[in-house]
Amino acid sequence: MPIRTNNYLNVISLHLLLGVFLFVFRPVSVVYAIFILVGGCYIIIKNKNRNNEVLFCAAYLVGAEVFLRMTKGNIGNEFAKYGVIIFMLLGIYFKGISRKSIPFWFFFLFLLPGIIYGALNLSFDVDIRKAIVFNILGPVCLAICSIYAVDKPFRLTDFEKMSRWMLYPIAAMLIYLFLYNPNIRDVVTGTDSNSATSGGFGPNQVSTVLGLGMFLVFSRLLFFSKNIFVIVFNVCFLLALSYRGLITFSRGGVYTGLMMIIVLLLAVYPFVSLKGRFKINLVGFFLAVFGVGVFTYSVSQTGGLILNRYKGEDALGREKASKFSGREELAASEFEMFLENPITGIGVGKSKEIRKEMIGIESASHNEITRMLSEHGMLGILGLIILLVTPLLFYVNNKQHILLFSFFIFWLLTINHAAMRIAASAFIYSLTLLKVILVEKPVVHRE
Repeated sequence: MPIRTNNYLNVISLHLLLGVFLFVFRPVSVVYAIFILVGGCYIIIKNKNRNNEVLFCAAYLVGAEVFLRMTKGNIGNEFAKYGVIIFMLLGIYFKGISRKSIPFWFFFLFLLPGIIYGALNLSFDVDIRKAIVFNILGPVCLAICSIYAVDKPFRLTDFEKMSRWMLYPIAAMLIYLFLYNPNIRDVVTGTDSNSATSGGFGPNQVSTVLGLGMFLVFSRLLFFSKNIFVIVFNVCFLLALSYRGLITFSRGGVYTGLMMIIVLLLAVYPFVSLKGRFKINLVGFFLAVFGVGVFTYSVSQTGGLILNRYKGEDALGREKASKFSGREELAASEFEMFLENPITGIGVGKSKEIRKEMIGIESASHNEITRMLSEHGMLGILGLIILLVTPLLFYVNNKQHILLFSFFIFWLLTINHAAMRIAASAFIYSLTLLKVILVEKPVVHRE
């Protein structure tokens, strides 16, 4: 078995043990969080970011974020976003930035008026710092990640390494979920998102990371699994992630993971040989069969309630009034705020306060697009245009980036159901901007 394969399986095994250890000794999770941050900075500084160590360290922290929150290891709610920003700033220091990053400097500048306007207009009884940081740190993290990532060379071997680093802590979280709630039937009583099956944490965010894990394992099956033992291991890993993702009863992450896989297959298919297409067809067929099996097993474990959830029905089989758990009402209120304040917006952090006055619901936004519109106004529209258009323009001269559309779809779908609660959406978006090199151009030797 190749050394890299051994390394992957050995480190996954260590992280499964880590998940067990933190389940038994949960307070140690804080030490784990500090180790990630300090260890990441050490690796980047020691190597002077020669091989884009920033991306691997950030990938690990992104994979660990929800697990840290679940085990109370976060040093502050936004620990992972601050950590990713620190890694990226170190990367910029050692490796500089490309001139092509200019659109994201503008995106960053477009955020500033909304921050100032929000600070001036928030009520006195609101913690202004927390209200602003909660809403703006995700976009700031995205801007800094993107400024670093633009046009950085990235090879398929780099993706192999990055996918490993991100999957390690996801494996630890997965075993923690099984230990936290081994018997699903004991805790499932309805069709709403279920924190009891999500490690006691937000099902939406847990589902998001599990869906991302599904894509990463599938990509490893497609590109990097060369022997039968690793193939069987990754299939089992993928099925376990899919099952735990389903029984969170939060659909967004599962749908996103599936869409990323489908988009990847569509992106790869035209560029492979007949033999490669046969492999893709075979992998797709077996995974579809296994997927049906996992869903059927989930239906049996939940007494049919998971089927009702995906059909938009309640526990009694009646159609729910809201197909999106009330998120459409939140988005509609923010769009109304934008129409009333189309130029300046209402200011960062203000939407939650105004929503309570408008419709009596005190809830943070789940949709980053409508939040950008309501809180940033016209500058929010310009910022969104930059985010939507720039990766597609880069693709014109970066056709080898077969992962671009999968990363892009993750960001786009995730910000529509989970806003930018976690660092994953910011970091994964920035990966669309890398200069991916699958086939090296031949060196021309002159006589």
